[in-house]
Amino acid sequence: MKIPIYEPWLGGNEKKYVSDCIDTNWISSKGKYIQQFEEKFAEYLGIKYATGISNGTTALHLALETLGISEGDEVIVPTFTYIASVSSILYTKATPVFVDSLASTWQMDPEDVKRKITPKTKAIMAVHLYGHPCDMDEICKIADEYKLFIIEDCAEAFGSKYKGKYIGTFGNISTFSFYGNKTITTGEGGMLVTNDFYLYDKAYHLKMHGVSSVREYWHDVIGYNYRMTNICAAIGLAQLEKADEHIKLKRQLAEKYNKLLEGLPVTPHNEEKNVFHTFWMYSILTDNVKTRNALRDFLKKEGIETRPTFYPVHTMPMFSQQYHKFPVAEDIAIRGINLPSWPNMPYESLEYVCNKIKEFYNY
Repeated sequence: MKIPIYEPWLGGNEKKYVSDCIDTNWISSKGKYIQQFEEKFAEYLGIKYATGISNGTTALHLALETLGISEGDEVIVPTFTYIASVSSILYTKATPVFVDSLASTWQMDPEDVKRKITPKTKAIMAVHLYGHPCDMDEICKIADEYKLFIIEDCAEAFGSKYKGKYIGTFGNISTFSFYGNKTITTGEGGMLVTNDFYLYDKAYHLKMHGVSSVREYWHDVIGYNYRMTNICAAIGLAQLEKADEHIKLKRQLAEKYNKLLEGLPVTPHNEEKNVFHTFWMYSILTDNVKTRNALRDFLKKEGIETRPTFYPVHTMPMFSQQYHKFPVAEDIAIRGINLPSWPNMPYESLEYVCNKIKEFYNY
């Protein structure tokens, strides 16, 4: 049996809407599905403005540029995150300032955020890692006290909630990714959302090559081609129509994993109180790095694909000359595994994975 880490679930109107794009020749960055997807996405979150972007990384870069983040500024970001969160800061020539994580949630540690604030700090990037929300009460309180922007990186947490409110609606500006392994996908794609019309207007202007709204082919700023295609938006709209079903199935999958792995020496990444975890990936911690690597090797031989949790960005070559210890992030990174998990994953596949883990532990 071969079990991948993830498969997109295209079980709705994706083919119908994409065929309509092809039949009508609207396949590029204009067409009805772009506006429909943006409007429905904003409606889903309960936010005022949403604009489709070419991918999640460009959405982050656009968010930072829209906020005026530039050389000499500092942006606080967790070291335990995917590289795009940090790369996007460097694109603006600003400086990423790393913070550690909380062992209980794997999310950025608000106390460490406070310790890292300097007169150069302009923003906090709250990354909702693996579908579990950050502590937004504390992060918002810090941002208010120090007059900082909040950028929410929701690439892995579409549909997650903090105290009943969707993540992506707390910050000044927030971004999403719709890569093929995300909870809803467009293949490649992203979304930028905000409740501030002026931020939305500036972001839209920048993503459209900085073209004037009143004069054709006249560009009044250096912008970017960060537009979403109509085909991507068509897929996204179909995915959004079934988003709640996707999330329900992901949460049920996590419950089944928890039940089948109960009693084993592994710790699942469960949701803490006051949050709604969408389990982008079902993740576990082993006892130590040696066991983690041995388990991954064993599962690979049995046809089961896994992933390690992210390496802390501060350990990568680009930042190693400024090395500092971030003990919680480093601990999670060397002990963590992402197991196969997609919305319509067959129970037989789930059972096979868990049985092989039990076999590894002689359970």
